[in-house]
Amino acid sequence: MRCFLDHNATTPLRPEAKAAMIAAMDVVGNPSSVHAEGRAAKAIIERARGQIAAALGAEGADIIFTSGATEAAALALRDQGISCSGVEHDAVTSWCSVDLTCDQDGIVSAPSTERSAVQYANSETGVIQSLPEGVFLSDMTQAFGKLPIAFNWSGAKMAIVSAHKLGGPKGIGALVVKRGTEITAQIRGGGQEMGRRSGTENLIGIAGFGAAAEAAARDLANHAWAPVEKLRNILEKTIEQSVNKTIFVGKDSPRLPNTSMMVVEGWKGETQVMQMDLSGFAVSAGSACSSGKVKASRVLQAMGYNDTQASCALRVSLGFDTTHQDVMRFAETWIAHYEKFQSRSAGR
Repeated sequence: MRCFLDHNATTPLRPEAKAAMIAAMDVVGNPSSVHAEGRAAKAIIERARGQIAAALGAEGADIIFTSGATEAAALALRDQGISCSGVEHDAVTSWCSVDLTCDQDGIVSAPSTERSAVQYANSETGVIQSLPEGVFLSDMTQAFGKLPIAFNWSGAKMAIVSAHKLGGPKGIGALVVKRGTEITAQIRGGGQEMGRRSGTENLIGIAGFGAAAEAAARDLANHAWAPVEKLRNILEKTIEQSVNKTIFVGKDSPRLPNTSMMVVEGWKGETQVMQMDLSGFAVSAGSACSSGKVKASRVLQAMGYNDTQASCALRVSLGFDTTHQDVMRFAETWIAHYEKFQSRSAGR
């Protein structure tokens, strides 16, 4: 039986999102049309915008729909001369000067906040940042849906989010902007999304995003992540008791409740991913946005880990459907593979 433990890469579609998307498929109108059918489509978009704003604590801010967090980052950061650290996602570092530093716990130092991008939570390690007041942009993609967030109180000027990280569909995200902030459109044409992102809106994806955000906010209010965090801690304790050489990255820092990044020096992350995949477990060696490549974690390198350690990382990210049996079965299988690795290493 397969066990999916890569929820930071993507999450299963929530039933609420699926239902909203199916309903939107029957809406024929173009949201830019002024007739009744167009207004019905537009109403779906505005409802989703409100759902996302409420879930993110961003009432009064502008929610600009994009094809995902990557496009949202480009829309915010292109030609802005912003600084960031090496722990940011590639979608952010691609547009920034990577000259901010962080410590071995992954905590970023940003001396000039108004010209800096600082993520809310790291996708690989799960480490949570305390956002400095006035930061230019925050990547809230991993934190949205897992942590209580109030964009309006975060001190950030802008934020990027993505639907498929919280149970929505893939291919839809948003840039959240404090009202009055100037944004230069990168995609020009019909002037959709308040003139900031032209093109006929992805009505079905937007409907799913809104429903997923509303459901995620309800889960947070019901403390649904607490049992997941408990399972994550059981996983780490079980592994630590058998393999005391394991490094759990960021363990002494606040982390996302579902995320564990472990390092066993000398045991390549790509090897672990393949071994666990063949054993029925979907895990990763880091971010999923590198065209399927498995390579040394740039995040760990930025945190001060050496190249060998950065090449030996495995990320396990749990979800609401993860059970105690899943966690124990994973731990037992991983430990068995580790023992084989140890035996091979000793025989060299």
